[in-house]
Amino acid sequence: MANAQETFSESWHRVSGQRIALHPGVRVRRQNFRGERFYVLEDPLSNQFFRLRPAAYEFIARLRRDRTVDDAWQECLQRFPDEAPGQEAALRLIGQLYQANLLHYDKGADTATLFERYHKRTQRELQARLANIMFFRVPLVDPDRFLKWALPVVRPLFGPIGIALWLVVVMFGLKTLADHWSAAMDQYQGVLAPGNLPYLFISLVVLKTLHELGHAFACRRYGGEVHTLGVLFMIFTPVPYVDVTSSWSFRERWQRVVVGLGGMLVELFVAAIATVVWAHTRSGIIHGVAYNVMFIASVSTLLFNLNPLLRFDGYYILSDLLGIPNLAQLANRQLRHFFEYHLFGVRPGNSPSRSRAEASWLWAYGSTSGVYRVFVFSGVLLAVADRYLLLGLIMLTTCAIAWVVVPSVQFTRYLWASPRLDRVRARTVAVVAALAAFVVLLFAVIPFPHQFAATGVVQAAHRNLVVTETPGRVKRLVARAGEPVKPGDVLIELSNTELGLALEATDGAIEEIEVRLRQTLSSQLANRQPLGARLHVLNDQRARLRQQVESLRIEARLAGRWTAPGVHELVGRWLPRGAPLGVELAPDDFEFVAIVQQADADPLFRHEVTATHVRLAGQTHATIEVGGVRIVPGENRTLPSPSLGWLAGGDIPTEKRDPDGRRAAEPFFEVRGSLAQTAGVHFADGQTGRMRFRLPPKPLLQQGWRRLQQLLQRRYQW
Repeated sequence: MANAQETFSESWHRVSGQRIALHPGVRVRRQNFRGERFYVLEDPLSNQFFRLRPAAYEFIARLRRDRTVDDAWQECLQRFPDEAPGQEAALRLIGQLYQANLLHYDKGADTATLFERYHKRTQRELQARLANIMFFRVPLVDPDRFLKWALPVVRPLFGPIGIALWLVVVMFGLKTLADHWSAAMDQYQGVLAPGNLPYLFISLVVLKTLHELGHAFACRRYGGEVHTLGVLFMIFTPVPYVDVTSSWSFRERWQRVVVGLGGMLVELFVAAIATVVWAHTRSGIIHGVAYNVMFIASVSTLLFNLNPLLRFDGYYILSDLLGIPNLAQLANRQLRHFFEYHLFGVRPGNSPSRSRAEASWLWAYGSTSGVYRVFVFSGVLLAVADRYLLLGLIMLTTCAIAWVVVPSVQFTRYLWASPRLDRVRARTVAVVAALAAFVVLLFAVIPFPHQFAATGVVQAAHRNLVVTETPGRVKRLVARAGEPVKPGDVLIELSNTELGLALEATDGAIEEIEVRLRQTLSSQLANRQPLGARLHVLNDQRARLRQQVESLRIEARLAGRWTAPGVHELVGRWLPRGAPLGVELAPDDFEFVAIVQQADADPLFRHEVTATHVRLAGQTHATIEVGGVRIVPGENRTLPSPSLGWLAGGDIPTEKRDPDGRRAAEPFFEVRGSLAQTAGVHFADGQTGRMRFRLPPKPLLQQGWRRLQQLLQRRYQW
């Protein structure tokens, strides 16, 4: 039976003598959710649906024009004493149906009352649209006649043939994308280029039209009606949408799930075809449009349609799979019930959940969906503002009004005027003030650990880059790569036939000059001075040539390990002067070179860093202490290792025109520090990692504000 406090109501006399019945045009269908029967009331005129529990339906079904509301309620209470709704619940139910114009009276309809109810419903719909301003909908036409006409052609696609065809095409598209992944990532940089925007918009409209037709045909396939096709302004971008609300009345859960998946299945099918077209075409309009379709399908499907935290396809699919209708509304009511019942002390408290498991789902969804929405739209706003700053500011202002200003006004009105808080208003205000003070204390007063990280690379503190001092052909590898060497050990031998011939020619010329000088001792004394000058030049030339010949034997200059990846491939190849051959590394002395961006360098120069440590890639279990930290003065743009740049998969943006991937896109500062020997950690030259700089503790608000300033300065030079 209903709760004793709700069995009887002081307001029951207002409706107890009325003769009310459901409108004759209302359709009733049965559904099963999580083993429990529900009844769905469908209004064909307004395309609205109301889902009722069996106890509520038993009461509504007994309403007739030849009996009063009280007679119907008494009969329901007598036949179902344990399940019948109380007078309060019956009043709320009648009020909801009354507002939807689903009730029929013996008395003539009051035109003013009907208009007032229509006006209130319109206001509620407008408020809902403003609250969801990033996804504003405008209905346009009724597509049901077209869907009925085309359904015989589309119907086979919902059977085994359609499933097999979809699997083959999508799997082939995924394989094609995997084979051309690098090219796809490179082309991503130009998606939002001004020249591509018209094609991107056309691709979006066409793809989303097919997406919505997938929903519509799936709904029509299982007996639903689709009477609304319109324009959805998704983040102020117009795309088509259809209203498939009639699928809520389907008895089978899998049919409702198929309707929810219909759009994504079509979209992925088209995207797979576009992937094949993109991979087999060259640069041009067709190639660019095909890539746009791939990009839109992946972003919209993963971030919006498939994700249940936004109220798109994934949301309705999750709601059907969990058997929790109106998941978002129930989640908000669950959170509101917690605050009202446990914090504000509102009694009685009616939890919308039927079990602890359902309450857990509602809690999880209500708490994560709002946070996810903030992160997603923040990323979208930043992406738009990067290209079009003015448009990004307009979107930011609109979102701030819809998500901050309007909810704040509504919450203030709720605190001061809500009838539910009449008896506990003082406690409610005190609790809200205490929570606000706690939030301020937590974020603006209490200091928290403060640190930032910088990517970097391990380098031997003592190292010698071995290069060719003289051009030549690699004759023989004397020392094997990876072996220890000491100063004077020969590493590589080169040969240069032209250099040997030049040395022989120089020796011959010197002998000739010496002979001629001896001849001038007895005569031709005037020629002696120019011959002496010529001999001096030739001696210098021979000394240089002999030095170059000796440098063909490349020797070690440092006691350490000879590291030369791929040096065996150089045998027999001609190398110019200055060609790198390898590196000599001291084995026991390594340092870490960190790349600190300009936005993070200020604390370093103000000597605010209290400690540093390093974690290496592949050895993140170990924390390595760093000593002798020093900042290399002056900005730099050349990375110490190409492995840190984008071209090699690193974190540092590099210039696109740099083939070596060592020229950073923005200036940075180098921070060097000696790595302490740590048990279980092996240091290798060129190994990447991250250095963490610990700063004095600061409140989270200060840390977040500084990060925001850095973001705006880096992206928009504010």
